Amino acid sequence: MIATPTNYLSESTFPLDTPEASQLLVSEPARPSAIPRIIEALRTIPALEGLTHDEYAWLATHGSELIGNDGSLIFLEGGPCDRMYIILSGEVQVRRRRSAPSRLFIGRAGQMTGKLPFSRMKNWGGDGFTVGPAWALTVHQDHFPAMLSAIPSMTQRCVSILLDRVREVTRMEQQAEKLSALGKLAANLSHELNNPASAAQRSAASLFGELRNYGQQKYRLGGLCLSSEESQKYSAWVENARSRMADYSSLPLTPESPLAVTDREDALLRWLEAHHIPEPWSIAPSLAETRLNLALLDDLATTVSPTVLPVALATVASSLRVERMAETVLDSTVRIFDLISAIKDYSYMDQAPIQDVDIAQSIENTLAMFKSRLNKINVELDFDPALPPVGAYGSELNQVWTALIENAIDALASTPNDAPTLRLSTRLSSQMAFVEFWDNGPGIAPALQSRVFEPFFTTKAPGKGLGLGLDTVQRIVSKHSGFTTLQSRPGATCFQIRLPLDQAQAY
Repeated sequence: MIATPTNYLSESTFPLDTPEASQLLVSEPARPSAIPRIIEALRTIPALEGLTHDEYAWLATHGSELIGNDGSLIFLEGGPCDRMYIILSGEVQVRRRRSAPSRLFIGRAGQMTGKLPFSRMKNWGGDGFTVGPAWALTVHQDHFPAMLSAIPSMTQRCVSILLDRVREVTRMEQQAEKLSALGKLAANLSHELNNPASAAQRSAASLFGELRNYGQQKYRLGGLCLSSEESQKYSAWVENARSRMADYSSLPLTPESPLAVTDREDALLRWLEAHHIPEPWSIAPSLAETRLNLALLDDLATTVSPTVLPVALATVASSLRVERMAETVLDSTVRIFDLISAIKDYSYMDQAPIQDVDIAQSIENTLAMFKSRLNKINVELDFDPALPPVGAYGSELNQVWTALIENAIDALASTPNDAPTLRLSTRLSSQMAFVEFWDNGPGIAPALQSRVFEPFFTTKAPGKGLGLGLDTVQRIVSKHSGFTTLQSRPGATCFQIRLPLDQAQAY
């Protein structure tokens, strides 16, 4: 039987009729435990090992007992944190609601947790629940000065616990940041691989049917029993047409507007209809995709007889479709291979941790991972060819580029901009490599610029970021004996990275 709960949850902040607080709450036992029993339980706490009997007795007499069944609510996320918990038996789990639903912390029997002396924690970072029957002793923060006076060694004990807590929470948050970055990288890579893989699959599937059609057209052409002279003229025309198309393909191609392609297809369709070619709508698109112009078609019309012309054109169109499909398969597989090579270079797989890193190539490999998110962003590259390689941890530098590029993409997406631009530049500055990441996004408010590199500080919505991206940037750059600076105003934000060239200086 559990007694009526005392006010361990602030009813003014968290009314007890809320769905969260309506759960079974931890409370003081109806019959307090005997002091010797509490002292016996305190002697099992590793962090309190070595206290005198009087010091154990002080904790037992000045602390408040709490008990709870499985699933009892101890505290709510955002609620005031004002007491130290000594878990005598059972287990406590803390789960965060405002971001990932995973467990943030697990406190087991024998641990001291909650608000400790010298801790600046003011609010709980998640909801605390008991796992199984739990028994704990709490000391309110109002008793901390008296506790430190009565038990001097608690100063060193609490500071040690706080240091371990900081290391553990930082490790967990960094691991979560890495998993989040890995998930985004996997999503980007999946999107990039899906496009060429789908194109190759569609082309390969259509290739079988088109090869069969091409064979039938060749059979029909052979069935016309062309004379040697006609056959030679037709073969000469095909060679000439392919030569002309090859000459065009060697020239740099400029993107054509959909309207221009449609106009060329309409012109070819009218030509085919004027020459009484059956099913012209199936031939015109294939011819429109090439540089086969109307003058070459006029030459073919004068080379072969009107009876042979429909079959000859159908054969040529089918041949071109087969070649385009094979070319699509080839281009798609090359793109897939390039992506695999980029991700291998990005992760520096099978390479030494410290090596000479080509900064420009490293940034380009990182950009390849974000290609699907950069479609509507103008990316400008200004890489200094005279910049020598930098001795560094290659995979860690890629984490820097990833965080800065992703921040720029998010900034450009958060504000309407007719020409969103991301400019990346490198140059040699004395004995330092100087790298800039510039975007024309909304900028960072002056009041926030001094805080953006703080761990866990983020301007993104809850659940969108952990606030460790720029902290990771600064930590990795500092590890390489480099510097990170920020300049920002509306319409121009620039992160600057300086890295020493000499490996001996960096490590």
